Amino acid sequence: MRSTEAFLEVELYDGSPLNHRPGQFVMVSVFGHGEAPISICSSPSHEESFELCVRAVGNLSRAVNSLRAGDWIGIRGPYGRGFPVFEMRDRDVLAIAGGIGLAPLRSLITYVLDNREDYRRLIVVYGARSPSTLLFHKDLELWSTAPYVEIYVTVDQPDNTWKGRTGVLTLPLREIELNSGKGLVVAAVGPPVMYRFVAMELLKRGLSEDQIYFSLERHFKCGIGKCGHCQLNDVYVCQDGPVFRYSDLLGRTEAVEAWAPEMDRD
Repeated sequence: MRSTEAFLEVELYDGSPLNHRPGQFVMVSVFGHGEAPISICSSPSHEESFELCVRAVGNLSRAVNSLRAGDWIGIRGPYGRGFPVFEMRDRDVLAIAGGIGLAPLRSLITYVLDNREDYRRLIVVYGARSPSTLLFHKDLELWSTAPYVEIYVTVDQPDNTWKGRTGVLTLPLREIELNSGKGLVVAAVGPPVMYRFVAMELLKRGLSEDQIYFSLERHFKCGIGKCGHCQLNDVYVCQDGPVFRYSDLLGRTEAVEAWAPEMDRD
């Protein structure tokens, strides 16, 4: 992992489990540096601690990156609505991650693996800008050895050491055999622009809008629906999301841009 990301294992002071759901987030604070929302990147199956992956992009995240083992941080949460792990049971799960989006999606992937008998195929499609920005190398290798798990990794800007796929992450979606019926659920996390093209590709493959879940990025200031910073029309993303069924986002153009045929670049 690059030096701009910090991977933290956190234990609550009284030893209690966080009791989160895959896709939820916590508000993290460091004294003197403020507070920010951070997605949880570990499975709730591991009750003794939970894990966070933080990219250093602001005051709080840079402070988190400078922490050492044994330091104290503030935790509020977990907050928000996560992925529908019970609805996903007995179905194929297609997990699509762009960039740092693999961090929150890792919580769902590891949960499915921890409860392998409850799910069918697990397909992970992960796209990054370059080989140096790929996250969780060891996890990707481990996941690829699990039964009924398929891993597709691609980068936009390969270097001379890269031997894998090259191109945007919608390209692997075209080579995967997908169950377009109700036996498949899609969970996608990444930059907002990614969702438009993911939705385009999946709809062309015969999936319906209610099979697709997106986790939205917004500026969460309070995490409890009071400040209004994350309001999206009639919903508060911090409470009603961040995970939304795509069919519930149609008509909310600020969330995911509508698909028009002329948008298809390929």
